[in-house]
Amino acid sequence: MASGVVNIRRDVDDKFYRYRMPVLTTKIEGKGNGIKTVLPNMSDVARALSRPPTYPTKFFGCELGAQTSFDEKNDRYIVNGAHDATRLRELLDGFIDKFVLCKACKNPETDLVILKQGRSEDIIRDCKACGERTGVDMRHKLTTFIIKNPPVKVKKGKKRTGAGDAAAGVGGGGADTPENGEAGDDGAESDDELTKKIKAEAAELNQETQIGKEDWSADTSPEAVKQRIKALEGAMGNVALNGDDEGSDDDANSPYGQLGRWIEENRDEEEPKAFAIAIFKKAQDLGIDKKHKTVLVLVQALFTEDVLKEVRAYAPLFVKLVTSEKHQKALLGGIERLVGITHPDLIPAVPKILMELYQADILEEEVVKNWGTHVSKKYTDKDTSKRVRKASEPFLKWLDEADDDDDDDDE
Repeated sequence: MASGVVNIRRDVDDKFYRYRMPVLTTKIEGKGNGIKTVLPNMSDVARALSRPPTYPTKFFGCELGAQTSFDEKNDRYIVNGAHDATRLRELLDGFIDKFVLCKACKNPETDLVILKQGRSEDIIRDCKACGERTGVDMRHKLTTFIIKNPPVKVKKGKKRTGAGDAAAGVGGGGADTPENGEAGDDGAESDDELTKKIKAEAAELNQETQIGKEDWSADTSPEAVKQRIKALEGAMGNVALNGDDEGSDDDANSPYGQLGRWIEENRDEEEPKAFAIAIFKKAQDLGIDKKHKTVLVLVQALFTEDVLKEVRAYAPLFVKLVTSEKHQKALLGGIERLVGITHPDLIPAVPKILMELYQADILEEEVVKNWGTHVSKKYTDKDTSKRVRKASEPFLKWLDEADDDDDDDDE
């Protein structure tokens, strides 16, 4: 295990350079699917950078496509999977360059400031050394996390109870919790009280559903595969979409139709992680990896009545594909079709599905709220659209209550 201190800017060789930080240390725990990389001194490193330790930890998760978990009370910051210490130190240099160093003078003596401009928000590095204010790249996934968990609200020893905390929780159990959704053996809690409340309400809604009675999705015979493809194509053909230029998604010869059939035919042959990588490569080969309709097709082709587990398993894939508000709307449209047409027994589980997507930082609060309050015929018929949104009300209510709690904390 490395020890000692290094220059915050590791490209500076001056041994008298005033800005120093501890060398990031790592510890591998667990084995098999439960293996994880613990960052024992992340708090010390983050303190030297004047940033919450959740920020660089989450940055690692974004860059590695890995889930992360935070337990601020017990000072434990974890990245799922086994990751080399040298690689993480290189990524830390990237975090420092993007979110710490002043773009003008390259000094690390900066604060992050969130500026609201109309309905948009920008993150600025406010340099105390030269006085310049320089923006960060808002395309990076970490910016969403920072906006939900602004540094001005981080208080030592106090957990936030706002909506951002449920998503990734500065000071709480985290946004990227272990795949089984339970508290890990490291002691980090995966849910705060509000998260538990919404899940309990959703569970009550779901008591009478008959999920699992139809087991056709587990049948891998040629006939069953053909039936699933037919059902998928039927659902995809219900509504014609516009916006991408590769043809309608109900065209069997379009790249979207090809992707949907390919997923249906290959979904049972590989483990989720390997299959997610294969799906992304297939979308790239078809030239649609950046298209929002790809997300719509993916939801319909990939998810079954076991959607809650599948969302957790394939979350990294959706994080990579969902890069704009339009992508999020397509994702919600896919959920409408999934629960409203293909698996109507899943409608009571809509709050749980939205919670999983929200916790994984795939859906943003404003997008979900707007979707939940505006019935649309774009993806399904109007009645189905109403039913799905009606079922989402417990989750929307939870978001409002979380916002109210944040406002109370600010007073």
